Amino acid sequence: MTLTELRYILAVARERHFSRAAEVCHVSQPTLSVAVRKLEDELGVQIFERDPKSAVRVTPPGERILAHAQRVIEEAEQLKQAAQHCNNPLQGTLRVGLIYTIGPYLLPYIIPALHQRAPLMPLLIEEGMTAELAARLQLGELDVIVVSEPFASAGVITQAVYD
Repeated sequence: MTLTELRYILAVARERHFSRAAEVCHVSQPTLSVAVRKLEDELGVQIFERDPKSAVRVTPPGERILAHAQRVIEEAEQLKQAAQHCNNPLQGTLRVGLIYTIGPYLLPYIIPALHQRAPLMPLLIEEGMTAELAARLQLGELDVIVVSEPFASAGVITQAVYD
């Protein structure tokens, strides 16, 4: 079983037609048909009812197979994104929390500096009270917070930004 075969069955289910699914997948119709039949044989389940006079229909067992196939494809995409993030950690969204009194002073400096350093990294900025920001940081809802000293929270590394 391959990801390609799973993509093929999802395309057939979506298009309800082998030839159109083959076009969407950029392969010949015989190539797609052979791959789908191979997967059905491997699983021991008929995924599609084929009737030359009407649209392809998904069998009840096929519905369950397709649901799993969709999840596998989504997980594979997430795996790819995670790997890309490892190669370029400055790509994903950076979620920054700031206390209300610091934001107006630091944001004019932070935003251009981050954009210059990581132009592909979206920036999400939220303002709040120190306790609220610290709690959201602990929950993983924020990646970094900027608060006034003194500040201490278990498991949080602090770094002075300016004196």
